[in-house]
Amino acid sequence: MFGVNWTEGMLLLLLALLIFGDKLPQLISDGLRLLRNVRRMAQNATGDLSRELGTDLQLEDLHPRTFIRKHVLSEADQEALTRPLQGLRNDLTKQTRSVGRDLKDVGKRAQGVADEFKQAADLRGAATELKDTAGRQLRTGGTPPAAPAPAAWDDAT
Repeated sequence: MFGVNWTEGMLLLLLALLIFGDKLPQLISDGLRLLRNVRRMAQNATGDLSRELGTDLQLEDLHPRTFIRKHVLSEADQEALTRPLQGLRNDLTKQTRSVGRDLKDVGKRAQGVADEFKQAADLRGAATELKDTAGRQLRTGGTPPAAPAPAAWDDAT
């Protein structure tokens, strides 16, 4: 409801009971009465405006954009205002889709480059390890290990 789950609601109710004690029912009653009065005043205000303007006015119609669109502009005026903007909206939609596709392509290429860098780093680490192993064996009098044969392009395995 207000981002409060039932355990938090129960905790708030318990806290309210501890703070207000036996006055809590009276406070709830006063709060509900206030809410009813505010609703009644809003209904009376919309009724008065409807009578003054000579139209059927709802509370949602009091928003300035909605009020102007419904009561000041005609259907033809609304269409004349929105037609140029609709073309602009369509153009922007096409361009943003194109940019989205381009960004996906760039992301795929960047991932490929990152994979190549990782492979190069792995090869560099393997070469460094091979060099270190060969150096240790030479220092101890052994023979260095043979370098692995490079993979041929036509190897399937």
